[in-house]
Order: sequence, then C-alpha cells, then structure tokens
Amino acid sequence: MKLTSKEWKVPAILLGSLGIASIGDFIYLVAINIIVYQMTGSAAAVAGLWVISPLTNIVTKFWTGSFIDYRSKKKIVMVTYMLRAVLIALIPFASSLFVVYAILVLLSIAKAFFGPASMTYITMLVPPEKRKRFNSLRSFTSSGAFIIGPAIGGTLIFLTNITVTLWSNAAFFLIAAFLLSLLPETEKIAQEEIPALTFSQVGKDFQVVLDFMTDKKYVSAIYFGFLGVMLFSFAMDVQEVVFTQQVIGLSEIDYSLLISITGIGSVSGALLLTLLSNKISIRSMIVIGMLMMSGGYVIYAFSWSFVSVTVGFLILGFFNVFLNAGIATFYQNNIPVSVMGRVTSVFQLIQSVFQILFILAIGFLADLISLKLTIVSLAVIMMITAIVYSLAVLNPKYSGWYEEETQELKKARMI
Repeated sequence: MKLTSKEWKVPAILLGSLGIASIGDFIYLVAINIIVYQMTGSAAAVAGLWVISPLTNIVTKFWTGSFIDYRSKKKIVMVTYMLRAVLIALIPFASSLFVVYAILVLLSIAKAFFGPASMTYITMLVPPEKRKRFNSLRSFTSSGAFIIGPAIGGTLIFLTNITVTLWSNAAFFLIAAFLLSLLPETEKIAQEEIPALTFSQVGKDFQVVLDFMTDKKYVSAIYFGFLGVMLFSFAMDVQEVVFTQQVIGLSEIDYSLLISITGIGSVSGALLLTLLSNKISIRSMIVIGMLMMSGGYVIYAFSWSFVSVTVGFLILGFFNVFLNAGIATFYQNNIPVSVMGRVTSVFQLIQSVFQILFILAIGFLADLISLKLTIVSLAVIMMITAIVYSLAVLNPKYSGWYEEETQELKKARMI
C-alpha cells in the first residue's frame, strides 16, 4: 500500500521532535563530560557518569510504568523535554560537583519516564503498516544525531564556552517539545479513573507484567535475548577508550576519527535501510543486524591497527540500525499499548541491574586477567549468543509473531 505525503505528516513531525531531542542528547553528552572533567580533573568522576542512569533506573523503574500507563503519554513526553531543558540550563550555575551530580540524577529520572512514554506514544500514533518504515527513518535521524550532535557541541564550545553550549542544548529540547505540541492526543484520560500511585498499585502492576510475560513467553524471551546480547555491547563500550588507546595503541585523534567513521557507517546503514525497509522482513532486519553487529565487535576485539578496528566499527555501526529498527517494530507490534509503559519499565529495570553488574565484573576481570582477553572473551560470547538468538528468531514455529499487518486486518482477525 502506497502512503501519501499527507499520511506521513504526523509521523514526520514526530520524527522531527525525536531527532532534535537526539541531537540535544549528544550535545549534552559532550558538554557534561567536559564540565565534569574541568571541575574535577578526574577520569573516575567522568566514568561515574556511566552509572548514574542505570542506578536511577533501578530506583525509578519500579513505579514509572504504573504512572505512565494511566496518563497521557504525549503530555509525559512533553514534560520530560521541558524538564530536561530547564535542568540543563541550570548546570552552569552549579556551585559544586555534588550539585552537578544531583542535576544529572534528576535528568536521568526524566529520561526514565521518557523511554517508556515515548515508545508507547509512537506505537499509538504510528499505525502498524508504517511502523517498520518509521523505525527505519528514526534510525536514520538517530544516526545523524550521533554525528551532528557532537559536532555542534564541539563547535559551540570552541566558539563560545560551556555555558552558552548548555543553554543552546536546552533550546533543542524546547524545540522538540514545541513540535510535539503540534501532534494529536491519542487517548482520553478520565482523571477519576486514574488509580493512586501506592505500593499496592505498583504491586498489582508488577503482577500485570508477570502475567503478560507468562502469556507471551516467546515475545518476552526474544526481547530479553536482545537486551542480553546488548549487555555485551554495553560492557565493551564502557572500556572502549581504554582498549583502543592502551591495547590497540590509537591516539586521541585516532579515536575521535574512529567515532566519526562509526557515525558515518550508522548513517549509511540507516539510509540504506530506509530505502529498502519495505522489502526487508522484520526477522531479516533482526537477524542480519544481530549477526553482523556481533561480527563487527569480534573484529574490533581482535584488532591490531587503526584500519582493522575501523573495519569492525564500520560494520557494527552500519548494521546496528537494522537490529534496532527490527526489534522496535517487533516490540510495538506484539505488546499492547495498554500495558506497554509497565512492561517497558520492568524490562529496562532488569536491564539496568545487569548493566551495573557487568560494569563491575568487567572492571574486575580487566584487572584480574587482562583487558585484551576480557574484550575478546566478551566478543566471542556475544557472537555465540547472537547465533543462538538468530536461530530462535528464524524458528518457523514462531513466524506469526513477525507478521506485518494493517489495522484493518488486525481488527478483522480479532472479530
């Protein structure tokens, strides 16, 4: 079915809002690393930025889903945008590292709400027949933000200073909020029907998630499998700077160039996926993305030069967008929006717990054996896990979970 430009007006505005917010995220990432390093001169203080988000998720994800599913997803996303704008604008006024970290915690809480709320709102706003193309386009905008965001951040810091950069950063989130305000509300919320956010209600909502996982074992297993494989990616990324410089022998300039090349690979992969999304099945996107991305990490782990590590990064950057778009479409098609906020929050809670455990374990192993052996072991295990995972995705017994259908067909099947 051919979709007209008019039908894509709403998804296009949504993509614009998400894309501008992504650029803001990457400007923030550059600026906050620099400001923390300037304040402390400590690499450990900068490394501490990695654990703020997972720790915050562990505290907040218990109840964010219960809050989100009973309220307007659009309003929640808008509020998170505006809160992030205000908090980022306040960072230059922070008098100490403690105040900076306190603001970062509040920013992480806002993002903890943004993830499940935005996923649900996207699913409600974008019909099934457009989701695969939409997620492909979103991969393209996210990959573009990966290049544009740091470039804007670096340029602003060079031409002005950290304060102006952070205030400009805040403006991106305000623009994203404005674009979101132009979009329709997807649900009618009756205030009297919203349950109070109590321990009892959170417990009931956890049971709802457990019931969903029991009823939809395959869907849960596939998504947990994806999160599991991505933990290996996360663990290797944490040690990326140290590994490329101390083990492979790259300079800081080499590493910066490597990141830029990876971004170009991601944009190229996203562009190709956008052009071919209607011709590639969801299963193919997931399997090709998973295997090739894991292969890229294996090449990276065994690299000995700038050229070899560049090949690995290009491959993993190029195919990572295939995996993310495929998984997002699978997720949106198989999890009811009525429980998506709660399910997403619990999944991310579990993911955050394992992220912290992996960070601690990798740091311990790198000291106990060697960083090289640690990264190689992670990459090989990731590849083996990816192969097993791909076999589960390709199992013909579960092909129905990957079917693509229109709203009309879905309604007809439910009658």
